[in-house]
Amino acid sequence: MANLKPFSGIRYNPEKVGDIATVISQPYDRVRHGLQDKYYDLNEYNVVRMIKGKEKEGDHVNENVYTRARNFLSKWLAEGVLKYEEKPALYVYHQQFELNGETIVRKAVIGALELARFEEGIVLPHEKTHDGPKMDRLNLTRATQAYYGNIFILYPDAQNKVDAILDAAIADRQPDVDVRELFEKDVRQMLWVVTDEDVLAAVHAEFAPKTGLIIADGHHRYETAIAYRDEQRKKFPNAPADAAFNYLMVALVSMSNPGLTILPTHRLIFDYKDMTVEQVLEKAAEYFEITKVDDRAALEARMDSKIGAMGSFGMVTKSGVYALDLKSAAVMEELAPSHKKSWQTLDASILHKLILEHIMGISEATIDAKEGIEYLREPDLGYERAAEDESAFLFIVNATRMEQIKACTVDDEKMPQKSTDFYPKIVTGLAILDVSPDTTI
Repeated sequence: MANLKPFSGIRYNPEKVGDIATVISQPYDRVRHGLQDKYYDLNEYNVVRMIKGKEKEGDHVNENVYTRARNFLSKWLAEGVLKYEEKPALYVYHQQFELNGETIVRKAVIGALELARFEEGIVLPHEKTHDGPKMDRLNLTRATQAYYGNIFILYPDAQNKVDAILDAAIADRQPDVDVRELFEKDVRQMLWVVTDEDVLAAVHAEFAPKTGLIIADGHHRYETAIAYRDEQRKKFPNAPADAAFNYLMVALVSMSNPGLTILPTHRLIFDYKDMTVEQVLEKAAEYFEITKVDDRAALEARMDSKIGAMGSFGMVTKSGVYALDLKSAAVMEELAPSHKKSWQTLDASILHKLILEHIMGISEATIDAKEGIEYLREPDLGYERAAEDESAFLFIVNATRMEQIKACTVDDEKMPQKSTDFYPKIVTGLAILDVSPDTTI
């Protein structure tokens, strides 16, 4: 069912580019807030020039970020800056980092996964998507006929058999790539190239019967790849089944991997003037037990004690810091009757539907458009703004748990945007998948 195959990846040649750390990047959607300039300055061959190039005054249909990306790819291949892997390979990919004083290693395997529509049940989404990013990625794929970043996909493997096969394959081998990326500089990125045919066959066999793989990160790009595949099939109706455009480059992580880490994403509401803090608290008291706490440390200690509980939040305002604990989940059945319990009991759903929409009167459309709302992994800036600005509300949440993601996916429930933050991000530029029409997998 899940057809995972090795591929001849296009990889950076260290003899030409120097330190590989200077040519890789975060996923395209995180390259913002000046980070694009930093990547450009790191190395003239940095992958950001292809995945999120700079727009120029006077750009037009024949000269734009997409055509420049195509030209970079062609030029760098011709110059040997980029080189094809000599043999089809799977790429073992480990990310090592520290969290709460513990060293954690998240293990993944990078390969070419045959695309399947969500209704086929092989690969499933867990979050809603928006059209804008999909069109941007489709234009890049049309222009360059390549995939640069990995879709991060979770797969069921209760005994971690795939990891065991790959651990044995790389035992006593130093990584082929061992670097730290600029933005998440505390994460060690390690890559091993695996070409042994017996190992490749064993991994393929383990994946073959699997269904219910879940997209953790990269929903837009997965849907873009489906659209591109369909376009190519119309253009090349006689193409073989193993044509590369039928596949997508993915980084697969076992749902049972002990290194799988999900961080919370906090919400900062700003420029909000419909209600005062006192009015919000008065209305919220109908649904929540509200406790005023001394400070940030007290709030976060309380939030830690509520991990695994439903509907516990922190609310930080200029007039004080408050802990909110939901009295009853019955209100979510009233507010979201079309959703199943797996969705109704998510903290992100309760925050968006009950607090933001019902209590504060912020429309769903406004939230979807990200107007007056910012999503924060690190809440420091949110605390600072809320302390100074009467129109700012910072909501502190606990992380969504893996069992909740599984439940929503099984129920075909799309979680609210930014419900999950899988840490660390899968970096871009370690390998590139050629999906030109004459390429096969």
